Amino acid sequence: MSASLFALALLSPCAPCECDAPKVPTAKDALQPFNILVGSWKGSGAPDGTKEERVAGSWEETVLWEWKFKEQDAWLEVTFAKGKYYTKGELRYTPDKAKDAPARYTLKTTTTDKTTATFAGVLTDKDKVLALTRTDGPAAEEQRLVFSLLHHNRHLYRFETRPAGINVAFTRKYQVGATKEGVAFADVPKGPECIVSGGVGTMKITYKGKDYWVCCSGCRDEFRENPEKYIKEAEAKAKKP
Repeated sequence: MSASLFALALLSPCAPCECDAPKVPTAKDALQPFNILVGSWKGSGAPDGTKEERVAGSWEETVLWEWKFKEQDAWLEVTFAKGKYYTKGELRYTPDKAKDAPARYTLKTTTTDKTTATFAGVLTDKDKVLALTRTDGPAAEEQRLVFSLLHHNRHLYRFETRPAGINVAFTRKYQVGATKEGVAFADVPKGPECIVSGGVGTMKITYKGKDYWVCCSGCRDEFRENPEKYIKEAEAKAKKP
């Protein structure tokens, strides 16, 4: 190659390299910050307002979060027992191809009147606050659900609204404080790791005479479907320095 052609080759733009493309995490990896939610929670809810209004409108609910899997997909399922507003929901990771974009999540809920409500947003404030804006709500009103992951045994979620198209603060309509059932607030989460999700293992399962741990019935069922896969992944992880 002549000197002029060599210089031209150096100046020519390179073809896009796959290594420069943003790495999109798997759904299971992207949902790891919410391992803290897995389990059963006792919730105490109240509307915003005066003390009398809060007492009169208060309610108790039980909230159960579990992992669910289907082939390469993963999501978290939530069930509300005696919930005032919701009966169930699914929290999923919504990949964003933009480089360095914060992870986005979608929560699709079923309400007590058997309609659906879908919320989408990002995890912020050092991965402790999940702010989700409703995508299918009334045109005249902006609605959102905000989850505050305060402690491994304590979290809050609140529902807020504001007029659409007006940059004013949201008004809280109600809030639910939840504590994990059967776990003292001061306890530090400890114990074996869930072989499927990486959370804290609370349920023992035996395979070929050896015991493994999972964090919920969803992970238990997934391990039973694909035991060799997760054992292989756990062995590879244990070998890493």
